[in-house]
Amino acid sequence: MGARQVYQATKKIPDLPWNTYVCRPVAAWVVSSVQHTRVTPNQITLASFLVACLAGLLLVVLPGWWGLGVAVLVFELSYVLDCADGMLARWRGIASPEGHLLDFLMDEIKAFVILGASAVRLHFERGEVVFLLAGVLGLVFLASGVAMTTFERRPEIRAVLAARDPLGRGPSQSEPSPLPTTDAADDAASAAGGGSLLERVLLGGAKLLVHYPSYIWLAAAVGRLDLFFWPYVAVHGAYAARSFVWVALRFGR
Repeated sequence: MGARQVYQATKKIPDLPWNTYVCRPVAAWVVSSVQHTRVTPNQITLASFLVACLAGLLLVVLPGWWGLGVAVLVFELSYVLDCADGMLARWRGIASPEGHLLDFLMDEIKAFVILGASAVRLHFERGEVVFLLAGVLGLVFLASGVAMTTFERRPEIRAVLAARDPLGRGPSQSEPSPLPTTDAADDAASAAGGGSLLERVLLGGAKLLVHYPSYIWLAAAVGRLDLFFWPYVAVHGAYAARSFVWVALRFGR
């Protein structure tokens, strides 16, 4: 089967535009190239992580506009592989919970890599310590959001909420939106629909900011990595605050 058939059979509907029109078509070519080999989805997941680590290193050590462009291009390649692992699993019919969790884990670490590397690069370029301080704060936001999301999704917690939600709503309504990583943003895009118009607009904007492959290339194109950095820190700060409120309302009584 060719890349077109692979794409049609494994795409997500709905999906983020960057995935639909850019990354998944390229990922479909990757899948069609390895479909008859012994390459596994988990191996592609790990390869995506290693490529992201290389991109983080390049982001720190390659100066100038061209250096930024090369580093971001490698990050985008990592994301193409991140799309390809799930597509290969769906194509072969071997998608599994453990594979999805491995993918989520690697995405969490990649988010730390890109945020930390961006803070260091901006500090080197501008000579301002504020970027390092904001980077540390952003990493705290990111770690807190991921940790609280993991807590919220534990089966013990979900069972308690299913039996008795303190706000008097069903368990699915009482959970905050999954936003800490790119895959979670993809899943949120696939599950979009409920809520008021304002809630959907705010959630859509947050999903876009979390999904850095969709816009970091624009920041690189104009040589302004800070246009990615500040919104990315801010959206994770907002998500961490919302998650903390969620936890406090349910377990602080």
